[in-house]
Amino acid sequence: MINNIVKVWNGYWNLFLTGLEFTLLLSLITVLAGCVIGFFMSLMRMSKWKVGNVRPLSAIVGIFVEIVRGTPLLLQLYFFYFLLPDLLYFWEPSKFTCITIALCLNSAAYVSEIIRAGIQAVDKGQTEAARSLGLNSRQAMIHVVLPQAVKNILPALCNEFVTMIKETSLASTFFVGELMTQYKTISGALYLTIEPLIIVGVIYFVVTFGLSKCVLAMERRMSAGD
Repeated sequence: MINNIVKVWNGYWNLFLTGLEFTLLLSLITVLAGCVIGFFMSLMRMSKWKVGNVRPLSAIVGIFVEIVRGTPLLLQLYFFYFLLPDLLYFWEPSKFTCITIALCLNSAAYVSEIIRAGIQAVDKGQTEAARSLGLNSRQAMIHVVLPQAVKNILPALCNEFVTMIKETSLASTFFVGELMTQYKTISGALYLTIEPLIIVGVIYFVVTFGLSKCVLAMERRMSAGD
């Protein structure tokens, strides 16, 4: 088997690396877009604006987050894959676009909770102190709360990136070009299942393990700086 693994790698290493590059790119796009969308969602979730006794912005985001967290990612991918072309018939989005949007919204739901938890972890006394110095709510959030919340948020966001690298493997169902898609291509060409699967597993493990150790080191450094 080892000889077969070596032969598969030597013959198709370029496809494996192309799949890895695509996986990392897709994960990075997903998490970056998720951070932007998730930040605004977290602010909406914490909004105190009321209509009667209801906080509509908070309720809408809360429902969306619960739906995302309560349904499988694969189901969400199928949903957007089939729904978006019908809704955006004038645009005809590619399957890559549909899958990317689904992944971004999934990530945004989790990131919004990460950011909200990080902000709420900051002592409320910090906000009160900022307000006593003449800062309004927006200024207190930007200049006082968010800088302190970053220490709680950043490691969790990095872990979200590591998680998304693994989650993108589900996109192979739609053959968008990431690592598991390349596995299916190579496996079909060679009529081998285990050998290319082992190579893909090793690549995933090396990348996620290395990034996890980097996140852990960052957390220790940030804790030491407190």
